Amino acid sequence: MHVSKIGLTALVPPELIFACGGEPVDVNNIIPASKKYPRNKLCAWTAIWKEMLVERELSVDSLIVVAGGDCHNALVDGQKVAMSGIPTHFFFYPFDGDPEYLESQLYGLSGFLGGIKFPEKIKQINDLKKLGQKIDIKRSRGRITSGEAFNILISFSDLRGNLEEFQKNIASIKEHSIKTGNRIALIGVPPIFCDFHDVAQSLGLHIVFDELPYEFIRHRGANIREIACDYREYTFARPLDFRINFLQKELEKRKVDGIIHYTQFACHHMLEDEIIRSRLDYPVLTIQGDLPGNTPQQIKLRLEAFREMLERL
Repeated sequence: MHVSKIGLTALVPPELIFACGGEPVDVNNIIPASKKYPRNKLCAWTAIWKEMLVERELSVDSLIVVAGGDCHNALVDGQKVAMSGIPTHFFFYPFDGDPEYLESQLYGLSGFLGGIKFPEKIKQINDLKKLGQKIDIKRSRGRITSGEAFNILISFSDLRGNLEEFQKNIASIKEHSIKTGNRIALIGVPPIFCDFHDVAQSLGLHIVFDELPYEFIRHRGANIREIACDYREYTFARPLDFRINFLQKELEKRKVDGIIHYTQFACHHMLEDEIIRSRLDYPVLTIQGDLPGNTPQQIKLRLEAFREMLERL
């Protein structure tokens, strides 16, 4: 039986896609290791998945574009994909967190996907997210490396398209005893560099919190109404003040020593840096990335200098 592959451009409740019989594919997760340089771009993230989808280098049966509440560039690049002939649904989060509006969006998405056929998948994914939260805690306590934890947590956006295999991936993670000095929160969109967490660890910076992947594991619900009431708290879709208040609590909980704010070239989130610096009372290193690949040497030097600065405080 053919299982439809459903491309995602940002956070869409994967439990709903699985429940409708689809296989979610987060089109962002293949980009850091792709080393693909798009011909025309503002943001490399959206330009690469757009180019790969239009040229059929990445095969999906349909695409869900989060056009409201996250990535502004995706709205235009998503339309280019739609014009290439791939069935495309545009999904909007409510800026004010209105649960009824989000519920209507989820019902519209369910209709696009053909309706719920496997409601039991929702509970299965909720259970997997509980395991994801345990990984987050173990990483913070120095029992899992930041790179291993990140690779699993970022995959909760689509659970790698296979719930049983993903559960095995989680079970295969080995625990270690890791020094957690220089505890770092990585906020903003995830770095486009495929080795960033390992590089930071090698330079003495232990990332104990990844902002966006944490959003992937903390939202749940037993049905569309409950999912709407929970996902309305998705911080990247809400006002910046709402997001910063949430971050303040999470960073204090994890006892972080400093923040790395990753910004992507030509991303509107770059404009948030000044406010984040003024509102979060921690040393902040802002770095900007552009194209996928390994972490550039210049950024490695800045990470090393940031660690030295933290150790002098």
